[in-house]
Amino acid sequence: MEEETEENLTPTEDSQKSPSVLPWDRFSNWLHCACVVTFDLELGQAMEIIYPSHIRMTEKEKMNICYLSFPDSNSGCMGDTQFHFRIRQCPGRKQVIKSHMEFNNDCPQQLKSEDAHYYGFVFFRQTKDKSIRRGYFQKSVVLISRLPFVALFSQLVSIVAPEYFDNGEPSLEAACHDIDQWAPPVSGDTMNLPIFGTVLQPVLPAHSVLPSLFEVDIYSAFLSILPHIQMLWELVLTGEPLVVMAASPSITSNTVQSLVSLISPLHFCSDYRPYFTIHDSEFKEYTTKTQAPPSVILGVTNPFFAKTLQHWPHIIRIGEMSHEAVPKGFNKLKKASSLKTLDCKPGVYTQYKPFLVKDKGILKRLIKGIQSKRPVEAQNAILRRHFLELTQSFMIPLERYVASLMPLQRNISPHKGPPSMSQFEADGFLRTLNQAGPQLTSGVKGEWEGLYRRFFRSANFEGWLLHRQYEVNQKLQLLHMEALCQANLVDWIQDKEEVEIVDLILRIREKLKFATSQSIAVKPESVNKLEKHMKAIIANLPEDLQSVLNT
Repeated sequence: MEEETEENLTPTEDSQKSPSVLPWDRFSNWLHCACVVTFDLELGQAMEIIYPSHIRMTEKEKMNICYLSFPDSNSGCMGDTQFHFRIRQCPGRKQVIKSHMEFNNDCPQQLKSEDAHYYGFVFFRQTKDKSIRRGYFQKSVVLISRLPFVALFSQLVSIVAPEYFDNGEPSLEAACHDIDQWAPPVSGDTMNLPIFGTVLQPVLPAHSVLPSLFEVDIYSAFLSILPHIQMLWELVLTGEPLVVMAASPSITSNTVQSLVSLISPLHFCSDYRPYFTIHDSEFKEYTTKTQAPPSVILGVTNPFFAKTLQHWPHIIRIGEMSHEAVPKGFNKLKKASSLKTLDCKPGVYTQYKPFLVKDKGILKRLIKGIQSKRPVEAQNAILRRHFLELTQSFMIPLERYVASLMPLQRNISPHKGPPSMSQFEADGFLRTLNQAGPQLTSGVKGEWEGLYRRFFRSANFEGWLLHRQYEVNQKLQLLHMEALCQANLVDWIQDKEEVEIVDLILRIREKLKFATSQSIAVKPESVNKLEKHMKAIIANLPEDLQSVLNT
């Protein structure tokens, strides 16, 4: 993401505030609010500031934000610490933001605005201060957003927070006023986002572009457990319960985000919490031993979790790792029950048996990169490309099979309702693997069929299929609309009963409603044709029926 001085840019018309835009309208395009969380001797973590001041949150949301805005007391983070978290929005308070709806139509799924969760981007400062009774200054600046722009908002909070710590509340107010001037996010555009005299220039990707706003450094995140990364890809792909244990929320949030992005461009559809504490409102829901662990990825730092989550099937322990030398004694898989405390060695604690044979070539290439002191950015790019290609090899047969379920265009009739996609049949898909399976595009060998069967039981498959069905049915609606536009409907109705004609009029009205929903691009000339068709058809009906249909 580029950054340049504000003086070098000429303000565009779009960046100027329109008189019709109300205060804070544009702010909500990017952030829900900015918070300052402090430590109070009586209350513990407490919300000191919410800005803009008119923003309302439930007590549960405030409590979750407060507890998640500080590193765990056992981690002893001195100085500045950055990390992020994700929490549920309380039901019944969801705000519809038009710019988010428009952005969601064109952006990759991983970057879509969420209407059920908030993301919090934290900059925590802890320093010794003898003037404070506890002896420490402890405070966090937190940016809350519905947008999962991890790279952008992590950079933004690293600019805003130090200014606040140096200059107090007026600087936070100034930052929020800067953000209130930003144009709304547009897929495919490079945005100019001024903040404190500099300009952030993120590229907001469209469908065909890799989402850099979402990317984290997966190489550094997995350096201590590189031999097991392909197995982790399988666990994330199939929505297995995972817990990441580390000493600081910076490590857990980076690792959890890396796990979620490991299956890109496939969207991770289960829940995930980059940082999770014992005070979280979902703590009991996620740690109960009376049922199987839920499909969620948790990042934790409190040693209490080593015992509480001991029954979880897959536990990742991340330690500090230097980039200077080849990691020695890469760990073997360990049983989850052998993890007693957070002081255990880095490793993956599981009894999972991967379906695919480990690709040793990528590991050798990365170790060679460590020996030759290849830059971390290059190592990260190599690893990301490898898993992008592996995920695409897994998904291409599924995409091809879904395409075969779409009705032929010649079978779309203007005189009937629009057809829908045929049902997805797992066994029917698996029969296609010998001829058109992932072995055509991937050198990784193994029991692909078993991996697909496990994938079919996951929320990732359900979410992917629902999204593809929606896209296919939108396309079929569009093709049906074109068929209606091209047909000579006035001739067709001549020998039809009134009930059939009224049914056709209602179908055209439904199409016009679909065209104005902005869920898919519809040509203006198609809308005009349909409106002319409808008027001509109504004109051929008896006057009493015309008056009913025209009301």
